[in-house]
Amino acid sequence: MTPLVAERAGEIRSVVCRVLEVDDAAVTETALFVDELGADSMKLLELLANLEIEFDVEVDESEFPRLINLQGVYDVLGAALETR
Repeated sequence: MTPLVAERAGEIRSVVCRVLEVDDAAVTETALFVDELGADSMKLLELLANLEIEFDVEVDESEFPRLINLQGVYDVLGAALETR
């Protein structure tokens, strides 16, 4: 996790909880969005769009498969924030 992502981890988690419509306690770093939290591909696309807006980044569509859990979101956002 990059320092910037670590600094904003709470905000990132809040976006994930809001978009996936789950309680904060359910979202651990390794909880799988689809298998454990009931997200579908549309929710994941919505999550990606919200993250791009909230953090003013563009995430390459090739990164989409990495958005399987909170750790994946941290990794993807960290890479995107470093390149802006």
